[in-house]
Amino acid sequence: MKLYYATGTCSLSPDIVLREAGLDAQLVKVDTKTHKLADGSDYYAINGKGYVPTLELDDGQRLTEGPAIVQYLADRNPASKLTPAAGTMERYRLIEWLNFITSELHKQFSPLFAATTPVEYKSAVKERIGKRFDWISEQLKGRDYLMGKQFTVADAYLFTILNWTKSTGIELVKWPVLAAYHARICARPKVQEAMIAEGLVKPAPAPVA
Repeated sequence: MKLYYATGTCSLSPDIVLREAGLDAQLVKVDTKTHKLADGSDYYAINGKGYVPTLELDDGQRLTEGPAIVQYLADRNPASKLTPAAGTMERYRLIEWLNFITSELHKQFSPLFAATTPVEYKSAVKERIGKRFDWISEQLKGRDYLMGKQFTVADAYLFTILNWTKSTGIELVKWPVLAAYHARICARPKVQEAMIAEGLVKPAPAPVA
């Protein structure tokens, strides 16, 4: 498999899921400004939408859209328990979370990254995001993860979105429950592995002999 990604984007979510599921995939970096790959080829030929992530399967088929990709990857290794079994109420709760994160958080952040977005509008967007954070904080009380004690693909997605708060001027410390949740996920070895691979953090220095 190949995962087409761009540093600092939502493609971190499937990268984390790949590693948590114990699956192998080649990472292919995309320049989202030029829509080119490292070899100069046109990314639009891979994904006509022009954005990441894209998962290319061994048979040549391609999946786009993060929520679909992470569920596919989790289903490749049910023992990882990254997603509940199909047909269960828990699975629909997971889908409910993925849809909420996509529509109510992910897309809300988009205007904050645009230099042309008026300051007043950015302030209104941050207020809306804050209200979503209020609600998520309530849901997380007494829970380690969104679905309870088990880390799932929804957590990989929410963690990725929460990473954007610093660069957009949102102080996550205003939501202690959410800040603790973010730190808890960040400490997971496979999450660290994905962030190092994508150049988001530096690897720890080797111990001195």
